[in-house]
Amino acid sequence: MADTFQFEIVTPAKPILAESAELVIVPGAAGDFGVLPGHAALLSTLRPGTIEIREKSLKVLQRFFIEGGFAEVTPERCTILAEEARPVAEISRDDAEARLKRAHDALMLSNTLGVRTEAERDVRAAEAMLAAVDAYESGTQRGH
Repeated sequence: MADTFQFEIVTPAKPILAESAELVIVPGAAGDFGVLPGHAALLSTLRPGTIEIREKSLKVLQRFFIEGGFAEVTPERCTILAEEARPVAEISRDDAEARLKRAHDALMLSNTLGVRTEAERDVRAAEAMLAAVDAYESGTQRGH
């Protein structure tokens, strides 16, 4: 069995990442799941959250915030089709907090079910983005 698999993150705007990986943790709609080489075929919806690319020793190599989308996993590959994807290291706390404030403001002003549903989705995404920044900052302070 191979020691790595091909891992890709793609958004509607552009491909974000394509590289070999040993272990990837993905925020599935039903909970986080790990992908290793030889993983069983799987198709999953994704919730807003953080994708972690790790070594087999579990050391985190990279973190990406995704706003949601789909994951397609085969024994040789894991492809993430995300609405939005950004390296967590490139997200400032100020940007994440401003996004959350805008989302809460939009939710408070929503006056139809469709607008409210979209605003609630935006709040969940903004909360996940802020949580990703918190986790990244606490990890970098410990030296991980």
